[in-house]
Amino acid sequence: MQRPLVGLTRSNLITELLSGVTLLAIAIPLNIGYAQIAGLPPTAGLYALVVPTVIYALVVSSRQVVASPDAAAAALVASSIGGLAAAGTEDYMTMALAQAIISGVLFLLLAFFKLGFLANFLSKPILVGFVGGLALDILVSQVAKMLGVQIESGGEFLEKLGGLLSGIGTANGWSMLIAGVAVAILLVGRKIAKAVPWALVVMVVATIVVVVAQLDQQGVAVLGEVPAGPPTLTWPVLTWLEWFALVPSAIALTLVTTAEGLLVSRAYGEKRRYTTKPNRDLFAFGLANIAAGAQGSFAIGSSTSRTAAMDQAGSRTQLPSLVLAVGTLLLLLFGTGLLADIPSPAIGAIVAVAVLPLLGVAEFIQLWRRDRFEFMVGAICFAVTLFVGSIPGILVAFVLALINLAKRAASPAIDVLAADDDPQESLLDDAPPGSMTAPGVIVIRIAAPLFFANGAVCTDAVKRAVTAAGEREVRAVVIDMEAVTDTDVTAAEAFEGLTGWLADREVLLAFSRLRPASQDRLARLGILDGQRVFATNRAAVAALAEPGIDPESTS
Repeated sequence: MQRPLVGLTRSNLITELLSGVTLLAIAIPLNIGYAQIAGLPPTAGLYALVVPTVIYALVVSSRQVVASPDAAAAALVASSIGGLAAAGTEDYMTMALAQAIISGVLFLLLAFFKLGFLANFLSKPILVGFVGGLALDILVSQVAKMLGVQIESGGEFLEKLGGLLSGIGTANGWSMLIAGVAVAILLVGRKIAKAVPWALVVMVVATIVVVVAQLDQQGVAVLGEVPAGPPTLTWPVLTWLEWFALVPSAIALTLVTTAEGLLVSRAYGEKRRYTTKPNRDLFAFGLANIAAGAQGSFAIGSSTSRTAAMDQAGSRTQLPSLVLAVGTLLLLLFGTGLLADIPSPAIGAIVAVAVLPLLGVAEFIQLWRRDRFEFMVGAICFAVTLFVGSIPGILVAFVLALINLAKRAASPAIDVLAADDDPQESLLDDAPPGSMTAPGVIVIRIAAPLFFANGAVCTDAVKRAVTAAGEREVRAVVIDMEAVTDTDVTAAEAFEGLTGWLADREVLLAFSRLRPASQDRLARLGILDGQRVFATNRAAVAALAEPGIDPESTS
């Protein structure tokens, strides 16, 4: 087990401490906003920055990934629990805590059984569509907050959009002004000085303006009183049915966090040349989420934006996360009075600007240019998540992933090889080739594992090659198996049918370049019964083109 804060030295201590102050300035306003998105009190967002952050920083293998609730997690919490309890009630809060604990247990199970690879099923188009749908739902509620329009926070997207449009006439001018200036400062400031914590600047300046001008009396909504004190140990008390009702949404949270968290961890590890351990990172997420649920917070994930900010600030350790935890604890103990007058339009502007990149507009344009099918996968996932819900969205995401996988696996590269072992023709072209590798011999290379989705495709391709070359002209077919790493029972049965088809036409079937493990597997499945196996394609061609020569062959 690696020591905590690996990478910390005397030479980088000051940089790491200053990065921690920057992280504190970024995280406080965002977590307050994310807690409101989730339908929870501001303290739920702040508590996530204390105990869960410390546990994650001391356990995780990544030196840079910052753990925190993010916009997507907050939206998932709101959409999944909103149908089970009313936002703002004690039952709602209890379910959010239980959801984080379930998610934590799932992370621990993934780590124990080394199942992190399951997150690979969430391809980029699926993640872009899923997170983009959540982001647009968030954006509508934040625009309402910026305009001072009251809408039902726990409703469906169309309900929120309808409430926003119908409430435009009740918009508050001061709220719109505060939000507009805040957005301008955030967007322009980010371009001219990235190192400045503009979210904190906006929050502080807007609060001062509201207090001095008493704009709360002019209809500008403010955060309100935030209870002082550190997070306390608690445990959600629910019925078994209520616990089980939270499992699907906890699975969704776990999978999305796993996919994003491991990707970010690996990317920064490769960028900064240090090793990360995926299963240990999952273990850290598990402990952090259980801690979050046991002390008044909600689901913890990885923050891509804050991790990027720390990398840009020069941080290469988890010390900034510990500084963040200490700073947040001091705020909870002594500074919550400073939070009461923060204007809601400013919080809405901060969150809206933060989630804009999550809409995935640039990614969708890129997908459209590169691959229309991948674009449709992302678009369907986006639409289902937005209009049906987050849980159906994640289910559709997995179905689309399986369809995409099957589609690609069912169309492997199958080539007729020339005499020099280079591909001569593709058997999946519209027009079947009429060529042979050598007189009377066709060598066909299959570049994929053989299983139920492509067994018949491969055998049909072999039949087309024999037919196109002239059944009377072909004496032998050799299957190059170098790229075949596995075979299942369905594919074996397809090859049994191929053997009979070739035998009826007096064509020999042989195999070349079999991997040892694959040869054992094919032998158990009966595919090699009575067939010849050659070490190389050249040996097979020499032996079968001229039967008197039989180098390197085995029965």
